[in-house]
Amino acid sequence: MLKGLQNINEWLGQLTDLAKMLVVIGIIVGILFDDFFGVIAGLGRIMAQFGDAGFAGILSLAILVMWYDKK
Repeated sequence: MLKGLQNINEWLGQLTDLAKMLVVIGIIVGILFDDFFGVIAGLGRIMAQFGDAGFAGILSLAILVMWYDKK
């Protein structure tokens, strides 16, 4: 049972790494070739939502960054 959970955890970690690489590639392609996939616009909307939330948005963003750094 424990080995199965470890396998699932590794698999999810690999999927997360793949998603991060795809976002970075999307940003690079968006900068070079006029944002075909809308990655930069999507990130801009997410950051605008954090900004519109004021202090709560900044606090939640800080918590997410600290949580991500622990991994």
